[in-house]
Amino acid sequence: MTQKSSPTTPVARLLEGSRVYLRPIQVEDTELYYNTLFHQDVRRLTGTQRSFTKDQIARYIEAKGQDTSSLLLLIALCEDDRIIGDIALQDMDSLNRSANIRIAINEQGNMGKGYGTEALVLMLDYGFGICNLHRIELNVYDFNERAIRCYEKIGFQREGVQRDALFYNHQYHDSILMSMLSSEYRARYVEKAEN
Repeated sequence: MTQKSSPTTPVARLLEGSRVYLRPIQVEDTELYYNTLFHQDVRRLTGTQRSFTKDQIARYIEAKGQDTSSLLLLIALCEDDRIIGDIALQDMDSLNRSANIRIAINEQGNMGKGYGTEALVLMLDYGFGICNLHRIELNVYDFNERAIRCYEKIGFQREGVQRDALFYNHQYHDSILMSMLSSEYRARYVEKAEN
């Protein structure tokens, strides 16, 4: 999925950090998004086992554009507009003010450089600041130690374990539930910035 955005199509930078920006996914991104589903690392780390057609991906992207309970964005590098992954705030529940977050950084060369951390903090800013959420949670598989360290560094707390939740590559794996509350987010990011 490391691909440069089309220079002829102006792309809105919805959320922008110092090294990455998040932009809405468009139907024109179908090919790019489809190709990421064949990256072995992405499939393993996200637990993706199903196969999808390009038409299914195009319909998924169209549906996400109309879905008010989720926000699916592509992660791009500020320096050259290369798309390096995607991030979603989904299952937004306005009654309980909660949501789920997920992220995928594609290709090993883009991992471990802090891009995912920056993208997550941008999306947390949006979720807690703009959407006024109280709680954001995620699930991560026990073998994804790099992601677990990243989530803990950002401030997510472990809440529980779903034992043997994923059967992948002839083996069962646990899914770890983690969350962050708005008060924890404010203490870590908003109040620190104000001081």
